[in-house]
Parts: sequence; structure tokens; C-alpha cells
Amino acid sequence: MLCLTEVTVPRTAGAPARPPGPPSLRTAVRDPYPLYRVLRTHHPLVYDEPFGAWLLSRHGDVRAALADPRLVPVAGHPAAPEAERPLDRALRGPAQAALTAAVERSAHVLARRLAARADADLVAEFCDWLPTATAVAALGLPYEETARVHSWCRAGLGRSEGGRRELGAFLRPLTARRRAHPGGDLLSVLCAARGDGGPLSDDAVTGLVGTLLGASGESTARALASFLANVLDHPRQLAVLRARPDLVPGAWAESLRRDPPQHIVLRRALAPVGAIPAGATVACLLGAAGRDPERFTDPDRYDAFRTDPGPLAHGTRPDALLAALTAEHGLRALLSALPGLRRAPGARQLPADLVHRSPRTLRVCV
Repeated sequence: MLCLTEVTVPRTAGAPARPPGPPSLRTAVRDPYPLYRVLRTHHPLVYDEPFGAWLLSRHGDVRAALADPRLVPVAGHPAAPEAERPLDRALRGPAQAALTAAVERSAHVLARRLAARADADLVAEFCDWLPTATAVAALGLPYEETARVHSWCRAGLGRSEGGRRELGAFLRPLTARRRAHPGGDLLSVLCAARGDGGPLSDDAVTGLVGTLLGASGESTARALASFLANVLDHPRQLAVLRARPDLVPGAWAESLRRDPPQHIVLRRALAPVGAIPAGATVACLLGAAGRDPERFTDPDRYDAFRTDPGPLAHGTRPDALLAALTAEHGLRALLSALPGLRRAPGARQLPADLVHRSPRTLRVCV
């Protein structure tokens, strides 16, 4: 359980009872890492008034906060609720083979489309589409609906009431057919799944499909883009991964440590936690914690063979499994279809802001 009582926040005599802070996260647009270093060294627990949250930046504190039951997700930063358990069980049980086959097949289709090209942008032509194509194939949805589903994934369909209604209308005839004539796809598995009260309702199935489509959205695509950029920036490491594909999961974990797709995870305090008052917002800075020199040797360096990358951003949720499979089979497909794959020369675009910390483009020679 998180213990922050040892960390004190200095106050100036005569000042209001409001803890002062370092330069705000609001100022860390292009390069947040200098600020992260200042936070870890001088302000491990501090209130950032412009941002409106208490900041945690050290690896140990962030890890403890994410596991502390007194700190719960806030709106827009969901954890794995009880309702997601049928999906998690399905993905790690009868439907895992279908999901794995779907991501492998989808990755090879997308990679082969680039094989006849001289160059390509992996972000726009591979990373943005692979998670969606995988979800469509795994669920057994009509292939011709891929573009439509892709637009939903990017919009986070299934999280809003209107989105759930739209998704439910799309799935209703497909769900009815799967209930009458089940197959080996994930939608059939979900239609046959049982919750605490018996078989899942159509609304429950829609919610679980919405969760999977949410996992197929922007965060997974950005994580994949950062992963491919990291391995392409290290040709010698890439050569080893080409010869030893069993090492790819470790290389993926290392990319999540160094360049997580989500730098900030927000929590709300149900009760006082050390100096943090009840009701306060807590910002767990994954981007800072992943580069904590007290936890990692040479933390700014990407090392695909680091023995203990210890990523904080992903656990056992459905989106974590989908992202890991997407990274592993995505890289394998690219290396198989594009044996000469390498970064294209030229200037590289910097990430746009603190939230979107991934390549906006990834130009490669194929």
C-alpha cells in the first residue's frame, strides 16, 4: 500500500495552505524529460496547480499508487471493471487462438501491401490499421466494414451512450446469427459466455465488443509506432530480433518502459493518502517512472534485451494482450515481407505534445 507520509511539501511562511509546485506539466510540451528529472529529484510528491493534480514521478511511488485501492480511476481513465472479466477470460481461453491467428494474418496482409513499394509511412499504413484489422478478423465481422470499424475505434466507440447504441445496432443481426449458428470467432465465444446471472445479454456482448474496439484504438497504434521506431533505430538489436523472434516480447516491454503511449494515468483519492487529501486528483507519471535511474540502469537508452524492463503501463487487461500480440506479430510480418526494412533518411518529426508521445510519421525504405 502506498505510503507517502515521509514526503513533505514545503510551504512559504504566510502563504495560503496550497502547496507550491515546480514548473507545471502544462509547460512540458515538446520534451517533458528534463521536467521529469526535476520532479524525481526535487519534487517526488508535489501539487501542480495549473494541471490540477498531485504528481508522482518516482518508479516505486507510481507502482504503489497504481495498486493502491484508495486511488481509483477517474472518468476517461478506466481500469479493468468486473464487467470486462468475460472478455479477458475469452481472450485467454477459447478465443486466444482466434485472436492470435487474426493478428498474424492481418499483419502479413498489411506488410505484403508495402512489399512492392520503395518507401512507406508505417504509422499511417501499418500501425494505424493493424489493431482494427485484427479486431475485425478476430470477431468475425464483415471484412468490408473494416474502414467503418476503424473510424469507430479511433473515436472510442462504446464508451458513450450514443456510441453503444450505434454499435449495438450494427452488432444485433450478427449476434443473432452467432447465437443460432456459433463458430470459432470471438463474437461467437462472447455470445456463448456466461456471467454471474447466466448467459450474457446482447447489451453485455455489445459492451465487451466496445471494450475490444477501444483497445484497438489510438493507444495501441501509438505504442506500436514507438516500438517499431525503437527497433528500427537500433539495427544491431533488430538483427538479433530477426534471428531470435522469441526475444520480441522483451523488446516490446522495453519500449513500453522507455516510451509508453500514455505518459499520465489519473487517479482520485477516496481517502487521504499521506499528504494527498481525499478527493484530490493524482497524476501517476508513467513517462517519468519508466526512466527512473534509481530503478533502471541507463534509463534513457533503449535496450531490447534489458533483463527487467518492468513496464507499468500494461497488465493483464484485454488491451494489454491485444497490444502485445500486435507488436510481436506486426514486427515479424514486417521483417518477413520487407527484408530490407530500415528507417528512411531525413528529419524526424517530434511528438506533438505530452499526451501523444509517439511518432506522427515513421518513414521507412522497404
